[in-house]
Amino acid sequence: MRIDATAIPGAYVVTPERHPDERGVFFESLRTDKLAEVLGEPFVPRQVSYSVSRRNTLRGIHTVRVPPGQAKYVTCVRGALRDLIVDLRVGSPAFGRHHVTELDPGSGRALYIPDGVGHGFLTLAEDTCISYVMSTVYAPGTQLDIDPFDPELALPWGFTEPPLTSPKDAAARSLAATLAAGDLPRWEEDR
Repeated sequence: MRIDATAIPGAYVVTPERHPDERGVFFESLRTDKLAEVLGEPFVPRQVSYSVSRRNTLRGIHTVRVPPGQAKYVTCVRGALRDLIVDLRVGSPAFGRHHVTELDPGSGRALYIPDGVGHGFLTLAEDTCISYVMSTVYAPGTQLDIDPFDPELALPWGFTEPPLTSPKDAAARSLAATLAAGDLPRWEEDR
């Protein structure tokens, strides 16, 4: 498996080595030992969740307040999606920057997202299913949502018609308003 750094410190694109034969293909989706070598610390899954969405559904930008924080390892197990991450850590050299990765089950590609980095995606196919392997369990009241259409972020979603969004995402604050409220996590340089 190949683990490539993104422009967001601590975030990685993981591309598995595929082993095809006449029956189909086999690959390792997650190797926590290989991930720990790159991260310099273990990634210990505490919860696995899935979401299933119609085509042209936009979910995000979401993160979890630090503490407790929540690292995520995301894969697309059905359909296809455009995944966007945004560095929300105040003081990070990449604060406010984003990274885009296309995920689909055929490639097996995954994305590791560290604490304090926002995550969202746009589905590109009907019945798209994304898997989230998370370092912490769901804790009510710790979610932090950023407006996915914030003009200051100018995220390249690439939709051609207005996407389906939740009322929660539609009401999310801008990055500037969230920063002014003091709700964003701080960058920890040793990570």
